[in-house]
Amino acid sequence: MSAAAVRILAHQTFSSHPQHSEPESATPLCPDPTLAKVQLRFEGLGKTYLSAQGPVHALHAIDLEIRRGEIFGIIGHSGAGKSSLLRTINRLEQATEGRLLIDGQNVADLDEAQLVTLRRRTGMIFQHFNLMSAKTVRENIELPLKVAGVPRSQRRRKVDALLALVGLYGKSEAYPAQLSGGQKQRVGIARALVHDPEILLCDEATSALDPETTQAILRLLREINQQLGLTIVLITHEMAVIREICDRVVVLDKGRMVEQGNVWEVFGNPQQATTRSLLAPLQHKLPADLLARLNPQGQWPGDATVLALYFSGQRREPDLAALGSSLSGRVRLLDGGIERIQGHALGRLVVAVEATPLTPPELLNKAHQWADRAEVLGHVATR
Repeated sequence: MSAAAVRILAHQTFSSHPQHSEPESATPLCPDPTLAKVQLRFEGLGKTYLSAQGPVHALHAIDLEIRRGEIFGIIGHSGAGKSSLLRTINRLEQATEGRLLIDGQNVADLDEAQLVTLRRRTGMIFQHFNLMSAKTVRENIELPLKVAGVPRSQRRRKVDALLALVGLYGKSEAYPAQLSGGQKQRVGIARALVHDPEILLCDEATSALDPETTQAILRLLREINQQLGLTIVLITHEMAVIREICDRVVVLDKGRMVEQGNVWEVFGNPQQATTRSLLAPLQHKLPADLLARLNPQGQWPGDATVLALYFSGQRREPDLAALGSSLSGRVRLLDGGIERIQGHALGRLVVAVEATPLTPPELLNKAHQWADRAEVLGHVATR
């Protein structure tokens, strides 16, 4: 069954039974249609915890907008405030300063009935799955519906549709102990979708999974985002996850926003030390054998000059033939690579330039016409 069919089934399941509609007293979550493009707006949001040692400031003056239908990433080192920020969205954490608006409605103003509505429209996926070991896959997924008083026949149809969506149709009667980590997370995703949410929160959803399974879960989340139109907000310490799936990202450091933007921009040209340190594991270091060959100065006439050329996504793909012609010599590719993020070419190429009449400063000047940044790494012998 397609994701679109799941969406239709979900609508039919709940809209045809008025006893399960939203309470009449609940305020609509979108009172101002002009705010439709910005679904979540943080305005000077802060969070302070009280401890025996005194106040702990987890979040400071967060000003942020998350658009409807995008996949938005929140990254930062441990203790940066990622979880605190995520949990203010469904008010598992209450902000102590500022405001969080969801479709123009201040979350802090919601009464008990409205808060129930918000949390049903905000699904959540956890790092360690949070499944009940004594219940089957079907029972784990349908539990929120059972608590909400949805009739058994409707629960069964909805769970069947969600099992098909997440690729677990034949596992309905299995117990969590019989599932792999990836299958457990698929159960968690299905359970998060039972109330047909508008927002899906992912709390380190792939951290407990191996790389291959992580890729499969990310593909599933992307499909859900595209076919169901959900806004997905995820926190992670895995930069590869942000690169793979997110549209935009914010970087937190000690509870403060230090950088935000499109993923390709932040990854291609990080402005802050925190961002550069987070991205460091994705950066390729020079191979040891190449480092051993490098000399600060050329030892022999005709030694090649080694350049590092950096591409931050602002330009088209590197044109090696044009680069070689511009540098007036033979260009050999020694190391590096280019990847594509959101349609932009990013990466680093390390090249050796031989048989050129240009000096290293002249080579740098020419290289800057073809790369966003360039530097001379040294020289290598050509013989």
